[in-house]
Amino acid sequence: MTSTSTRFNSMFAASVASLMSAGPELAIAETVPAPAATRSAAPTGQTVVGMWVTANGFIRLELLADGRYDEARGQRRSAYRGRYEVRGPQLHFVDDSGFTASGIISNGVLSVGGDEFRRE
Repeated sequence: MTSTSTRFNSMFAASVASLMSAGPELAIAETVPAPAATRSAAPTGQTVVGMWVTANGFIRLELLADGRYDEARGQRRSAYRGRYEVRGPQLHFVDDSGFTASGIISNGVLSVGGDEFRRE
């Protein structure tokens, strides 16, 4: 007879194997909530959708209404694409390759890593 623990471990291993064989797109889709909750930052209720640009104009970050983003760097259009989620003043990004980053909006400035963006 198989113990409950052994059955659980077998089911867990099968689930992990299934996710791994499905590829990173499914894993990302499973971990990022639906885009409906991505449109506004809690403190002011303002929307984050639109174009955000660094002071020198080198990085242009377009936050789309469907919870996706498209980032251009210099002359390279669509250098990075992915999903974003808003949690209060914080934004969480997952690009299509699986890289993640977090940012925060304060006083109209979106800070992500060492970069600061303002609305265009």
